[in-house]
Amino acid sequence: MYRFLTTPRWWGINVFVLLAIPFCLYMGTWQLGRFEDRVDAHQAAEQRPEAAAREQAAPLAELLPVDKETSGRQARATGTYGEQFLVPGRELDGETGAYVLTLLRTADGKALPVVRGWLPDGAAAPAPPAGEVTVTGALQASESPSGKGVHRTGGLPEGQVGIISAASLVNLVPDDVYDAWVTLTDSPTGLTPVPASAPAGTGLDLKAFQNLGYTGEWFVFAGFVLFMWFRLFRREAEAARDQALGLSETGA
Repeated sequence: MYRFLTTPRWWGINVFVLLAIPFCLYMGTWQLGRFEDRVDAHQAAEQRPEAAAREQAAPLAELLPVDKETSGRQARATGTYGEQFLVPGRELDGETGAYVLTLLRTADGKALPVVRGWLPDGAAAPAPPAGEVTVTGALQASESPSGKGVHRTGGLPEGQVGIISAASLVNLVPDDVYDAWVTLTDSPTGLTPVPASAPAGTGLDLKAFQNLGYTGEWFVFAGFVLFMWFRLFRREAEAARDQALGLSETGA
């Protein structure tokens, strides 16, 4: 009755099913793992500011380049303050203001962008201290034009920049600029400390939930393949049974 399973057509169907179902299950499991990795990274990023505050600051050179492991770590650098800029359109505690960004010229001849703090719109930024200083703050990766919290990238008045990155500062200062920045742990009087932001790729954003959605899709695909195989099998089995009973397609 099930002799049809040995035909070349059904050999092809069976081979396809035997390959498709494990593949779909593997892809679904892989997408689920991607989602779980993002959840773990998100939880670690939320705990990192508290853990970083208890860590001893490390020299800046030891933490570069910035990655998911070093982002948010306490970095220490020594130099003299130079040019100062405002980064407008930044929110803190529900209020809109600007970051006070001052470049720290280090002994290696490069400038480190330092966010000394946040101030509300209309307030005057305090001048940086003169002479050599040692700063300690949370290390951050350079922002991108599409980064969270970036509101404007061009057409700003003199003395303002839209994003904190070497690319946006290299044409404004004579020095090479680090592809990173720090936000001071303790801001001077008149400024509010800016908390470190989570590194890119660690938030539960739309992409993370896309991974979860793809997980469901791959498992549905595996179920659909099995359902279609069973449906074809039942139809062929019924046809074979009718033929064995001597029934024609017209039921005569």
